[in-house]
Amino acid sequence: MTDTRKTNSVTLRSNFPVGSSFWAVRRAQWRALGLTDEDMEKPKIAVVNTSSELAICFNHLDAVAAVVKDAVREAGGLPFEVRTAAPSDFIHSAGNAGKYILPARDLITNDIEVQVEGAQLDAMVCLASCDKTAPGQLMAAARLNIPTIFVICGYQSSGHIGDEHVDIEEVFLGAGHHAMGAITLERLREMSEQAIGSSGVCSGMGTANSMHTVCEALGMTLPGHAPVRAYGPKMLVHAADAGRRIVDMVWEDIRPRDILTEAAFENAVRSIFAISGSINTVKHLQAVAAEAGTDIDVYKMYETFMENAPVLVAVRPNGDTSIEAFEDGGGARAILKNLGSLARHDARSVTGGTLGDILSDYTPPDDTVKTADAPLSDKPAIVIVRGNLAPDTAIIKLGLRYDRKLVMTGPAICFDTPIAAIEGLQQGKVKAGDMLVLRGLGVKGGPGMGMASRVVFAIEGAGLSEDVSVITDGQLSGLVNKGLVVGEVTPEAYGGGPLGLIEDGDLITIDVMARRVDAHLTESQWAERRAACAPAELSDQRGYLASYEEVVQPLSRGAILVRPRKDG
Repeated sequence: MTDTRKTNSVTLRSNFPVGSSFWAVRRAQWRALGLTDEDMEKPKIAVVNTSSELAICFNHLDAVAAVVKDAVREAGGLPFEVRTAAPSDFIHSAGNAGKYILPARDLITNDIEVQVEGAQLDAMVCLASCDKTAPGQLMAAARLNIPTIFVICGYQSSGHIGDEHVDIEEVFLGAGHHAMGAITLERLREMSEQAIGSSGVCSGMGTANSMHTVCEALGMTLPGHAPVRAYGPKMLVHAADAGRRIVDMVWEDIRPRDILTEAAFENAVRSIFAISGSINTVKHLQAVAAEAGTDIDVYKMYETFMENAPVLVAVRPNGDTSIEAFEDGGGARAILKNLGSLARHDARSVTGGTLGDILSDYTPPDDTVKTADAPLSDKPAIVIVRGNLAPDTAIIKLGLRYDRKLVMTGPAICFDTPIAAIEGLQQGKVKAGDMLVLRGLGVKGGPGMGMASRVVFAIEGAGLSEDVSVITDGQLSGLVNKGLVVGEVTPEAYGGGPLGLIEDGDLITIDVMARRVDAHLTESQWAERRAACAPAELSDQRGYLASYEEVVQPLSRGAILVRPRKDG
């Protein structure tokens, strides 16, 4: 039977010429799988799954994939489930000081390219779950530019100890407190037993829920899909809707680069400010923009928009609103609606229409999400800073914490590993008023970008978060950032970046309102230290991280993997 949705302008790239070598060998394989010749004429849809038994954020995805595949078949498509790497920060950060975490994002992108592009499939449904899956999948969608839609696979339920809320990030924070003797092992053990009550990603406004919001703000999900309770009835309905919609997208020839325009990125950035989202979204969005072949400068977009960046909701730990209340209050769609004229209503969506079409008849169900003209705060939750310590950029996550110190000056105390920094805290080497410099954790210096949050949490556990600042080229937790912390400093220390030239005792000033982080050094002092700096050398890493180190680009390009051009 001929599908009436077909048009003369759409040819399925997966349908090879009959009698060709590609046709013959694939037909032999697929006939052995039980497929018919009629099946092989249908749009062939990759259902990209990161199922894993290693982490609770992924263990429900096989059942979600099954729902999507049934819906694809119902709509006249032929689904193929394909698997990729499934990194969880809380599981995979144990090895190599956490340096596999960011590189795993790009491993997902390349996994997808190998399987989907190699097989010449026609479209993708991506099951977006933990922190690195959504950005890795978005990067692959932008790179391959075949019709793609996202299924948001939901957040976990959190728990309580008595009347006190506890979730996974509070366990992470609690471990830092325990390292400094602020809580007992028994308390930490109890927190870890009560923190997670179901499958899904972290329940606060961390990187996962921030990136789920980004997926919808970019127009890559159907409306009203983010956030959502993991494996609940609503999420399964969403999964089926996406499975049916992707088949139509093939015949309508709606591709990611039609959607991932400047307007889409503006909506994503505005939304992150509005939810006080994760700072990790900055590099992830920059990576997606680069993979889409655009010249969009996401860092500059954040820097420009922070001058008019109302916060419309404060989900834990930014405030007292639960992620469940945010979902029930309209989630990402309510954010886009209540941004009003700040949102780009001309941005396109996987629906085939525009954001304006989506929002025209939509009213948020309650006032959980505030409006841009009556926000929770009119000050930016994320601040891009520069200065002689961060000539390119660095990032401060403030959330709603504008009642704390916004200018701090103090002497540097330098550490090259998180372990050394925590030991320094335990030994009393770090004192109130110090500027703790933690370097060598950048994308090349790691290699792979190390996690600095456990040092931040240990400082908080020591009762010093209001009096000790951290300046690092490493990455930070998307959820919990305590004190005045400057993260993702670029250029990184590796290769002669300014952070690598700082010595113990150098005075440093962080000035949030001036958007600067500076060392009090003269030009001659900088010049002397640069001259004495040893040339950068590749590490002794082996395996994937060795390859990553050679080709990873700086954060200003999203830390994507690109082989340097011979002509520079």
